[in-house]
Amino acid sequence: MFIKKIGIDLGTTNVLVYVPKKGIIINEPSVVAISKADGKVLAVGLEAKDMIGRTPDTIIAQRPLKDGVIANYQITEAMLRYFINKALGGARLFRPEVMVAVPAGITSTERRAVIDASIAAGARAAYIIKEPIVAAIGADIPIGAASGHMIIDIGGGTAEIAVISLGGIVSSASARVGGNKFDRAIMEYIRHKYNMAVGERSAEEIKITVGSAMFMDKPLTMEIKGRDMIAGLPRILTVSSDDVVEALQHELELLINAIKQVLYETPPELSADVMDKGIIMSGGSSMLRNLDQPLLCVAKGTGIALENLDSYKRSILATK
Repeated sequence: MFIKKIGIDLGTTNVLVYVPKKGIIINEPSVVAISKADGKVLAVGLEAKDMIGRTPDTIIAQRPLKDGVIANYQITEAMLRYFINKALGGARLFRPEVMVAVPAGITSTERRAVIDASIAAGARAAYIIKEPIVAAIGADIPIGAASGHMIIDIGGGTAEIAVISLGGIVSSASARVGGNKFDRAIMEYIRHKYNMAVGERSAEEIKITVGSAMFMDKPLTMEIKGRDMIAGLPRILTVSSDDVVEALQHELELLINAIKQVLYETPPELSADVMDKGIIMSGGSSMLRNLDQPLLCVAKGTGIALENLDSYKRSILATK
């Protein structure tokens, strides 16, 4: 019997869906628009994100995940159902097996919530796998080897740092640092330095267009529109990559401290391996200039792990 398998990177900011032999077929924001009156889901993904900051009082556009875990179970279930149905293209001959990537540090209750939401959304079986493991698999790291590999997966809500050897996590840490925190830091910086209010979407655009983790020899600049905090009127302001560097200093220090903690807890032999091989960066937020090059390792890894399920069972935290 042919049974479809789906890998899902259930991120705070984006949901990516991987289908074996097809690759990543969905990459949409993890946003749901609901009606205040009856709680009905009105839009999911790209359509819902376009509503953020632009909805009337009767509609709420929100992210059902916070810091990488479920903050609203019912809305998460509706979102998962939407993405599973979209991946299957309406042909529901069989209920699919679903593997969901989650932060390494989530609790057993949070893991159970993801499994239950996946089953309720239409999965025949649901598997939970740690994000650093699938990110390593997606980056083609030989995780079963007796050698240390360090991976840093920076998503929208959390940064997962782990050293992996012999198919398991030797040391790890989860920092509440990610794209959403970067956006809020940029908003606050512009508010305090320039007395100007900008929205979440504008802050994200600044981060993507001119953002950098370090000062650049030739700073990038762009014009943004916002509201003058003193006059209360619309205003245009030119910001630079230097502004973003200053805005993100605190968040990046938290990330660096978490990395140092993981290295401190790593056995000397594996630390030597990490120094030899370097660090693998993954996750959308690691695309910030002057961090290293990431790719869609987590989503790809869930699909590869599904295709080789027996081989990776040691890394899976929970099944149903």
